[in-house]
Amino acid sequence: MILTLTANPSIDRTVDLSAPLVRGAVQRATHVVQEAGGKGVNVSRALAMSGTSTLAVLPGDDDDPVLTGLRAVSVPFRNLPIGTALRTNTAITEPDGTTTKINEPGPELSSDDLEDLLAVVVAESDGADWLVLAGSLPPGVPATFYTRITAAVRETYGSSAPRVAIDSSGEPLIEAAAGVPAPDLLKPNAEELSELTGLGTGDELEQDFELAAKACAVLITAGVGAVLATLGSKGALLVTNAGAWHAVHPPVTARSTVGAGDSALAGYLLAHSAGELPENCLRQAVAHGSAAAALPGSTVPSLDQTTPGVVVVTPLMVTLPVIEPSATGPVAGSLAQEEI
Repeated sequence: MILTLTANPSIDRTVDLSAPLVRGAVQRATHVVQEAGGKGVNVSRALAMSGTSTLAVLPGDDDDPVLTGLRAVSVPFRNLPIGTALRTNTAITEPDGTTTKINEPGPELSSDDLEDLLAVVVAESDGADWLVLAGSLPPGVPATFYTRITAAVRETYGSSAPRVAIDSSGEPLIEAAAGVPAPDLLKPNAEELSELTGLGTGDELEQDFELAAKACAVLITAGVGAVLATLGSKGALLVTNAGAWHAVHPPVTARSTVGAGDSALAGYLLAHSAGELPENCLRQAVAHGSAAAALPGSTVPSLDQTTPGVVVVTPLMVTLPVIEPSATGPVAGSLAQEEI
């Protein structure tokens, strides 16, 4: 079973336009759809679509539209009532697939809510294979919350604790990458990978796979078990202590990039749970992300909608860089040259 936590879930509302977005203009939508969302929720939706056992943990009252949406698509969940409505995030999608997102901050959680949410996650982690901590944190929640959950789960279950995957951004991601205990899997995009390590820019990492792999290797050296870095249309990288690989899917006609990264993580977890080799886990991750990009709104693909057989996986030789003291990445440090 794969457990997910979405501390700041949402209704994801996607508005499709028939022409490019024009700032300050009045435009008419061709299609509007809304679904229960948030990163962890999207992962659970994709897993459930493929028949994999999953449970989504999230705050929210029983009659909140997010929970109503999960019931409608038969995704198992456990919710923590908080007495206030969850947020709505809006994505505006242009005909070429360009997506503009407007994310609301979400409701504040009290200290009691946080303690209760932590207790629920720890309790539901019993017997889970993976615990996915995903998405932004609600206003006022300490950026160390994901690291605190990781520590609590591992302290409670020891060697039987589930593997922990973290997919977030900003301070929560930085704290997770540098925290103790480190996660088993970190899933940044190119911009986040640059922010974490101080190597290149997001655009540069999407174009230079070897540089991106070096950035991933910096995180491995800092203690992270594996890094799955999504690179948009350029595919994805997987770097572990055992090796490094780049994978790319043939071009697809993008309809919406909303949830593509979440689907990629779900694809990786599906393959890993099936006992696949690391390069095949990456292959399925890229196949899932590409399939999601070709679907409208925040629709997630099922396994039979993906085409892993056309994904090209290339092994990479990674040499860890010597990071200068002036490097700005929060986990950057002085590293000796080492090949993995």
